[in-house]
Amino acid sequence: MTIYGDLAHLGSDFAVGPDAKFHVYLVPRTTVGSSADVKDTMFVDLGHLKAFKDSQNYPIPAGVTLGEGWSVVIWCEKFSVLISPVILKIP
Repeated sequence: MTIYGDLAHLGSDFAVGPDAKFHVYLVPRTTVGSSADVKDTMFVDLGHLKAFKDSQNYPIPAGVTLGEGWSVVIWCEKFSVLISPVILKIP
């Protein structure tokens, strides 16, 4: 994922298996390796995953300032489980 100002962009190489309850979260942690890493911190929910593969964009809410130390994850709200951490790039 690349951050362009107030827009988060998942690239064309993105892909996960399908589920109706996947969300995209911004998490203020350098690395996320388990569901506990997300549950034990505040996060910013960018909304439902729009597609299970390919490019997609998510607006970042006003007042959220990203920098080093943030991660992006795909989260299953139905089961409260980490699906996939995504590498965050801030050009």
